[in-house]
Amino acid sequence: MIKVGVFFGGDSVEHEVSIISALQAMENIDEEKYEIIPIYISKDRHFYTGNALRDMETFKYFDSMKKYVKEITICRKGKDIVLQKIKGLFGRSINTIDVAFPVVHGKGVEDGSLSGYLETLGLPVVGPSVLGAALGQDKVVLKQVLEANNIKTPKYIWFYDYEYALNKDEIIKQIETLNYPVIVKPANLGSTIGIGVAHNEEELKAKIDEAIEYEKKIIVEEMIPNLLELNCAVCGNYEYSETSLIAEMKMKHELLTFEDKYLGGGKGKGIKGSPKMPNSMSTSEFEIPAKISEDMEKQIYKISKQVFKVLNLKGVCRIDYLVNKKTNEIYVNEPNTIPGSLAFYLYKPKGKDYKTLTDEIIKSAIKDYKNEKRKTSSFTSNILSEYNGSQGIKKGVK
Repeated sequence: MIKVGVFFGGDSVEHEVSIISALQAMENIDEEKYEIIPIYISKDRHFYTGNALRDMETFKYFDSMKKYVKEITICRKGKDIVLQKIKGLFGRSINTIDVAFPVVHGKGVEDGSLSGYLETLGLPVVGPSVLGAALGQDKVVLKQVLEANNIKTPKYIWFYDYEYALNKDEIIKQIETLNYPVIVKPANLGSTIGIGVAHNEEELKAKIDEAIEYEKKIIVEEMIPNLLELNCAVCGNYEYSETSLIAEMKMKHELLTFEDKYLGGGKGKGIKGSPKMPNSMSTSEFEIPAKISEDMEKQIYKISKQVFKVLNLKGVCRIDYLVNKKTNEIYVNEPNTIPGSLAFYLYKPKGKDYKTLTDEIIKSAIKDYKNEKRKTSSFTSNILSEYNGSQGIKKGVK
């Protein structure tokens, strides 16, 4: 049986959101095919494993529940990737994993940091490549890549915190060319954390100060008028991708807040057999399929696959769109490279249940890993034999 290490948590402001996403995912991985190994990364960056990590109650009282889990390090021993207990005189191998399945959100984990570490160990990794994850996390670089591929995004101004401290008035003037209202965002966070709408200069300064508390890199965007917000997911890899149905988000405020998404007010119901876990990570209300024209539907599907390709994504990604209902202009807001609930709720009405979705993306990760292993990654060279210590390469050798 294939052992799947489900990684979650991390030193991120989206730590708790990751826990909920991971518990959902573990409930919906086929245990007749896969052995699930939960691997939790605490906020102080320690790794733990144990079956108690599949119970939400463990995280409510984690300090007192640590006795039911084991702190580990992860290393390669021969052909195996080993979970090794680190306490005691001698490290003891307590389990192995065959595939890594990161279900993480936010800076420091979802941005490619974790997947890069796991790939270095030589593991098949479910989800975005290091490059795709990094592009998806940084909203500024993301926009630059999309613009280079003629994919429309809202107009924006970006800057670093130190630049704002030195040239506040000049940056405010640049932002005001976008016209109010504008949206202020930390460039590397998700779940709408640190995001706010500014209608005037006073509010703008307050929202920038708030965003700087979370992140050194700030982006300010024009606010699309007559707003319709749509979501569409894509799953697959560089060879094949499949879009979900399109969802229309029901807006309670000028933008969806963290509270709208996760802290109540929505109509999500529990997954059958698991009343503790909501149908989707978000409690926001949405309508599937969205009531949009056939032409717009085709455009969203086309753009979604294009974004998935140009960002070098794999696994499952949810792409969020902003639409001007009067002009029908479509803007890519951002991709969520490891979306809450893995966006299964966008595939479920299409006939693909959560268990099928996780099965497909695990198989895809293993296939991609095997394909990559067939590529040449090293070659025989005599360059070291020609190295002459502090003198460098010997003369005549190029």
